[in-house]
Amino acid sequence: MHNLVMRTTITLDDNVHEFASYYARAKGLTLSAAIEELIRNVQNPPKPELDIRIGPHGLPMFPPTGRTITSEMVKAIEEEEYDPEKFA
Repeated sequence: MHNLVMRTTITLDDNVHEFASYYARAKGLTLSAAIEELIRNVQNPPKPELDIRIGPHGLPMFPPTGRTITSEMVKAIEEEEYDPEKFA
């Protein structure tokens, strides 16, 4: 791999150019850097943060953590006063 900068001209559909421009502004990148980042993300997609699987009954399931949730734990959470600031 070489570290030379290659200049080239590409033609983009208007909607693709608009998306890349918005992406670049949102990330604080140049248009070239944004397009390069998008292409690299397609080449090497980031790993998903959660490993959510679909169970045998069609419901999403989180991977097991080895922790057991007891009925006492559920009751304690149900008795806590709801504070919307905790979920903001």
